Amino acid sequence: MDNLTISILGNQIFSEIISELKLFSRFKIKFYEDLDSYVKDITQSEQLIIFFLTSANQKDYEKVGRYNFPLIIISKLPITQNKLPHEFVEQSAIPFSILDLEKKIISLLARYKFKKSSLIHLCGYTLNKNEKKIEKNNLKLQLTEKEIDCLILFSQIDKPLSRSFILNNIWKYSPESDTHTVETHIYRLRKKILEKFDDNNFIKNNNKGYYI
Repeated sequence: MDNLTISILGNQIFSEIISELKLFSRFKIKFYEDLDSYVKDITQSEQLIIFFLTSANQKDYEKVGRYNFPLIIISKLPITQNKLPHEFVEQSAIPFSILDLEKKIISLLARYKFKKSSLIHLCGYTLNKNEKKIEKNNLKLQLTEKEIDCLILFSQIDKPLSRSFILNNIWKYSPESDTHTVETHIYRLRKKILEKFDDNNFIKNNNKGYYI
């Protein structure tokens, strides 16, 4: 969090004030007059945006959520929940407390980092470990815990995994166990992926085992 950049859009005076406050000294503070100047200067992923919403920059607000960085909106009027651009958003109404703002920053960053650490990118899909979902092209599929465990295992090892290896690592069974557990779970998972994403080639196999 010490490497975080706080990008402030729309209020230069506020930017100058918090740059002088010890409370925010561990952050890098940057001011941008508008979204275009901010977009041209994006250089790192560890960012939080404080956006001062006015009638003049409404179009910028409609676009800023596309970048999916943690976002704090400061405005005179509250914004309804369904108008928020994504899930990592907090609001503060004018006037607001600097101490309350710091608390919101810390809380928002904690939520964002927790969610980010739960995501695994796998062959064009995004696997959400916490929510037990796999996503692609705005489609989401709920998975079982064992299905999630299998996909995590596939993401960690870049070679075909044998039936006995999967059985031992996911179910803790002996490699010699006479069971069709792995085959059954892989079959069901393939069927789910095919039905939801029309993908018949996600989990492949050869004589060495299963792989993605």
